Amino acid sequence: MHENRETSSPPAPVVGRPAGKGGSRNPGMHGGEESDRAIVPMNPSNKVKAEDARAAEREEGRVRTQENTGQTYTSPAQEGQGVSQGLAGVRRVARARKQEKFTTLRHHVNLDRLRASFQSLKRNAAAGVDGVTWQEYEVGLEERLADLKDRIHRGAYRAQPSRRIYLPKPDGRKRPIGIAALEDKIVQQAVVTIRNEIYEVDFRGFSYGFRPGRSPHQALDALSVGIERKRVNWIVDADIRGFFDNMSHEWTIRFVQHRVADPRILRLIQKWLKAGVSEDGQWSETKVGTPQGAVISPLLANVYLHYVFDLWLEVWRQKVAKGDVIAVRYADDRVPRAQRAERACCV
Repeated sequence: MHENRETSSPPAPVVGRPAGKGGSRNPGMHGGEESDRAIVPMNPSNKVKAEDARAAEREEGRVRTQENTGQTYTSPAQEGQGVSQGLAGVRRVARARKQEKFTTLRHHVNLDRLRASFQSLKRNAAAGVDGVTWQEYEVGLEERLADLKDRIHRGAYRAQPSRRIYLPKPDGRKRPIGIAALEDKIVQQAVVTIRNEIYEVDFRGFSYGFRPGRSPHQALDALSVGIERKRVNWIVDADIRGFFDNMSHEWTIRFVQHRVADPRILRLIQKWLKAGVSEDGQWSETKVGTPQGAVISPLLANVYLHYVFDLWLEVWRQKVAKGDVIAVRYADDRVPRAQRAERACCV
């Protein structure tokens, strides 16, 4: 979840078998990949235990549309009462106040969090345009991090362009990957850690990709449970073509602003979106999209799809759909399932 997300070839799908429980429940989720083919458990013959199946079914079926209705209010400073205990306080406020806009988050980007972010990065990841490796940055680490923190809080921090490389896809095409500079990775990881405390309260149960404590196996479990236990006759397997490369910057910021109103955090996100890419020594502007491989990109993608797809689906299946309609989403890959054909087509 924390390193450059170079893609790897997903395993070939196993046809005709239900998804098993899967042997791993760790949060490693194929970081920056779009899944080109189905990801299956290493041991597909394992049966989903009854208690796990029920849990997966409950998780997929959570309906919380009321969380996104009602009056919006903004707290001037969340570091005060009830939030003085750091990120745990942020999560408590996010859970209790579904329309809260967090206006003071930058102070959470402190020296300890930057240090933890650095330690979480992959040691042997490729260097960005700065050419700095993890091992090189570790020399004089405390002084480097103190200077980085000072630049962030003074507004002097500048995002560097991503170094673009291309990795082959199973179908013969190539996937563009953006490798961020090391300091950009550190700051992005710190911001992701902070914002996860907000969005993990908001994100829906049927969203599995790029989330702490969730895995492809859990998504497959929910898919298996939905097929076996619900009245499902039609399945739609959908993928957004070039999603990461075509995300609207304007709408991304608008969606983030539903929960984050700290202008300094918003400026950081805008800097990363507008930093551009460097390819063969040539810089080019990025007017749309977020680099696959950037630490911040999976979270931005989930926020975007939360508002564009997840909330819409919840309301649609309650107020419009006839019969059962359930869904599993892994990043921009979605598998809506419906009882009736015309409803599957609409989804």
